Amino acid sequence: MSIDGIDSRGRAPQDIVAIFHASFHPTKGNLVDWCLKASDDLELDGVEFSTLPSGLHLVDQDVVYFTKDTHTGVCVFRRRRTAEQGHRGFRLTSLGVLLAKSTRPRPWRHVAALRALADSIYLSLETRGILEPSESDWEPAHVFFEERKVRRADLSGAGEWHGWSHELDNPGSELSRFNPTMHLSHLLRILGPSALTLYKHVLGRQRILIYTLPPVEAACILCQVAADICYAAQLDLSTNDINENDPVTQYYTRPKGKTQEGIHVLGMVTLNDLDKMDREGKTGRGWVACTTDAIFLDKPSYYDLLIDLTTSTPSKTSRPTLYLSKSQLQPPGSKGPTHRLTVFRFTWSDIRLWNELERILQLDGDQCAQTCCRPSSETDARNKPSSSWTDPWRIYEDVCIVCAGLWMGIRLEGDDDLTVDGTFVRNLGMGIEGCPGGSPNSKGMRRSSGMTWPDRNTGADRRQPSSSSAATRSMPQLCSNGNDTDPETNEQRDRQILTTLALLQTFHANTNFQLSRLVDLLPSDTSGTPETSIIYITPKDMVSFELGPLSTLDARYLEWLADEYGAGSQIVVKRGWKDLFGMIFGFG
Repeated sequence: MSIDGIDSRGRAPQDIVAIFHASFHPTKGNLVDWCLKASDDLELDGVEFSTLPSGLHLVDQDVVYFTKDTHTGVCVFRRRRTAEQGHRGFRLTSLGVLLAKSTRPRPWRHVAALRALADSIYLSLETRGILEPSESDWEPAHVFFEERKVRRADLSGAGEWHGWSHELDNPGSELSRFNPTMHLSHLLRILGPSALTLYKHVLGRQRILIYTLPPVEAACILCQVAADICYAAQLDLSTNDINENDPVTQYYTRPKGKTQEGIHVLGMVTLNDLDKMDREGKTGRGWVACTTDAIFLDKPSYYDLLIDLTTSTPSKTSRPTLYLSKSQLQPPGSKGPTHRLTVFRFTWSDIRLWNELERILQLDGDQCAQTCCRPSSETDARNKPSSSWTDPWRIYEDVCIVCAGLWMGIRLEGDDDLTVDGTFVRNLGMGIEGCPGGSPNSKGMRRSSGMTWPDRNTGADRRQPSSSSAATRSMPQLCSNGNDTDPETNEQRDRQILTTLALLQTFHANTNFQLSRLVDLLPSDTSGTPETSIIYITPKDMVSFELGPLSTLDARYLEWLADEYGAGSQIVVKRGWKDLFGMIFGFG
């Protein structure tokens, strides 16, 4: 698959149902001034707000992912200079497409071709000094649409999904730099251990909002990556042609969830989408979205988890800030806020999984000689004396990792660099592109986890093997010795693919382990238990999930899993003093 989405047979994906052009008018506001649709029944009302979000006038170009009803879309934004009165020196325009509904829509496959199309149309207008395009100026867009519009109900396979190995690691897979899944390692570097809080909210099908400043492409990509972490676990694999021996998507025996689709990726949302966010939140499917509207910070009732990327910029060394939305009691008749935001990072129980993930990240980033994962030498030299201690949360993370390891008795094979300078986390604005690397000869390496656990009768032996730390430890170094400056070589792509597959398999193995423990607690179908039942679990039971018995978030996380996979059963975590003392001293 080439960078513009053309497959090995020279065909572009045929999954587009509409192409449109949106612009900002100084007196009329945002509007759609031209479009082509595969069906007259398709409504485009509202896409002009999603494709021209607040603040985009500050950048020259951008890419925005969004949704319109059941359709996923993408557009390319351009800020074009003009001397027209009322436009303040610029025309703000977006050229976008809507895709047909499918199992896995892939709007990123159209980004490169859409960019080229927009540039050719705008260049033609600028060369001829034309301000308002006529119908003939849209002829290239007509050709683009006819080549890629929907022709068959099955979309000629464009919306199918056959597992992560098939999508990322086969000769016909799309090796485009626009594929969001390839940025999983970069999401983990950006968020650090707090990425496990995001993971729990995705698996628990909660409402997740990412707040960012323009440009927004990185935030849109992070939305898709976050959903991909649990995509194989949430999708009904029995209705898809999945290789059951694929170690990355192998699902063994797991309960069937209420929703047979992955968490909904809304992409960019604005104040115009408040009703949509509320409506999607009531479906139980959950959603991930991003926004540039700061007013959402004052509306915590619309989401469960907020990730503020604006706290991590090139001028700051801190990570993005995570907030949990919590309801608060109001006096009768009060009209005050019903929810408030509380800063949250991660729980100690997350350290076990994070240590497995960090081994992969260290190999993928610490050995990288490219500038994509590290600051320039000039910037590094200038910031190094102070950057290690300017963010107390970074120090807190490292202290927690060490303390949690000692408290839980984790024994790691090999040396770990737990200093704040151990792994560089790129700040927002320095690019989402991660370090490519690798050797094609290391494909297919599969070994069990390199982490050694104390022998406990907690169900940990039920964990399925994953290609986490030991698998990646067997891989050669990520980057070359610096002689190869081309970031798109096949060798580097192969390395990035292997790293992504290893991370996905590690997440998937942890998900399957916890769902298998949940099955053990749920009543069997033949037990005669009523469909709706309440199951009380103790802190000792939470430890068997490898969750923290003192963590409120972990308790809520179990309740989310039971709501999705419990077939009507409800889990209540007993967290009284008697239960906690019983766990500590072995009573009960």
